[in-house]
Amino acid sequence: MYLYVIPDTPVEVIVELLTKAREIAASSDTVPEELKAHLQKALDISRGLDDYLAKMTTQESEPLAELYKKTVSHDWDQVHRDGHTMFRLPKECITGHVEGQTLKMLVRMSQAKKVLEIGMFTGYGALSMAEGLPEDGCLVACELEPYLKDFAQPIFDKSPHGKKITVKTGSAMDTLKELAAAGEQFDMVFIDADKTNYINYYKFIMDNNLLKLRGVICVDNSLFKAKVYLKDTADSNGLALREFNQFVSSDPRVEQVSLNPLHFNVSLYMYSGFGKITDDEVFRGVQGRPILDRMRLDGKVAYVTGAGQGIGRAFAHALGEAGAKVAVVDLDKNKAETVAEELSLKGINALSITADISKSDDVQRMVDNIVSKWGTVHIACNNAGINMNSASEETSLEEWDQTFNVNLRGTFMCCQAAGRVMLKQGYGKIINTASMASLIVPHPQNQLSYNTSKAGVVKLTQTLGTEWIDRGVRVNCISPGIVDTPLIHSESLRPLVQRWLSDIPAGRLAQVTDLQAAVVYLASDASDYMTGHNLVIEGGQSLW
Repeated sequence: MYLYVIPDTPVEVIVELLTKAREIAASSDTVPEELKAHLQKALDISRGLDDYLAKMTTQESEPLAELYKKTVSHDWDQVHRDGHTMFRLPKECITGHVEGQTLKMLVRMSQAKKVLEIGMFTGYGALSMAEGLPEDGCLVACELEPYLKDFAQPIFDKSPHGKKITVKTGSAMDTLKELAAAGEQFDMVFIDADKTNYINYYKFIMDNNLLKLRGVICVDNSLFKAKVYLKDTADSNGLALREFNQFVSSDPRVEQVSLNPLHFNVSLYMYSGFGKITDDEVFRGVQGRPILDRMRLDGKVAYVTGAGQGIGRAFAHALGEAGAKVAVVDLDKNKAETVAEELSLKGINALSITADISKSDDVQRMVDNIVSKWGTVHIACNNAGINMNSASEETSLEEWDQTFNVNLRGTFMCCQAAGRVMLKQGYGKIINTASMASLIVPHPQNQLSYNTSKAGVVKLTQTLGTEWIDRGVRVNCISPGIVDTPLIHSESLRPLVQRWLSDIPAGRLAQVTDLQAAVVYLASDASDYMTGHNLVIEGGQSLW
């Protein structure tokens, strides 16, 4: 790969000064050889830095390489003489390989979805950052010269990431005013434009909420080849950047750090929110975690019973997507393994366990296997259940016992086995699946044993919820309405669907995906003050 060396970096200024010093030393007989050797060593170190950094940096994409070649080979003096640009644009303005990959990595590390760039030039930086954005991300680039938009667009069109870029030409300040009026906010802002206006761009961005809380402003060349701190600086850009740096360093709203002053120089400013605000947990988040972070389950160990299909499968996917390791538990070995494989394909750490939760030995073995594999249990999702229909006067003891053995006795045994682990560690979330049938008598079907068992699940949940909350374990349940499954559309139940729909204000049956957010919430730290609660999700059916 041919590495293009960007001239005029800070380190090249040092190389130039050291080269002159070495030449002076070499021409003098009075300079000690030891000093000459030190000068040569310093020159070797500084001269090799740019090339080495480029070699150690991830190779740029083909569109970026093409854009670089096109930029450095273009006759910008002629373009200006021909009147295509308002200013003579030196090719050294291009962002370049190492800085481009740095910006791309910053976008990814900050998980930015919306980026604002002030000062695009030929678009190398814009395309680098666009490559780091997710597929639904966007970048707005402000560029004064319309010629540069036309210059960059053909290469943007060649890149699969070019569609993320919107170029707005004209005054950057006018564009900022337009974005602010539209209520736009950005996760990251990159400023690489006229140095004398850096402070004005910064003030407008911060004063008009264009940067999201915890968003990052990235400023190019904020040390300007040391001219900002050399005492004899007379350079207008250096003086402007000195004023900018002093202003930002005294701004209580941001935290700042300067990166790599020897190569290109980038300073980062994170909007931390200090200032004239109420600095409390509402503003900062509990333990500094915003609400969506508090609903993450990273590092947690969960299990879901009845996870081989239907609601349980949806719960397993939801908990795994939120970051938990998930044990997929089902009576059917093949179904459990299939769902565990689904999770693994999505990068979720999953384990399949075959168990009959109506049997105490199976329940204890299930918990022991999970603890043996992952060390603990944080989230117990007791979902497995059965439903058999019969008129009350014809309900057999066998049907009653079988239903209660799974729905209530099995749920109790799972709560107890998982609860013992959780109480010992002082933390746990138990989520039981009850039913809308715990609140009303669904009709016209007859399901005495099911309705009664699910009412028992609610009371079990309430009792454990009050007993265990002061020991760190929260117990809640979810009561779904009628869920749209293949069984619902069977020949025996199909005639009942229209009747059910007439009883549901939402006008449709529940989908398993309608229940996923609830299980994540109850499993997360965001629900720490909720216990013994029956969370009903039934489209309003229990209200009529």
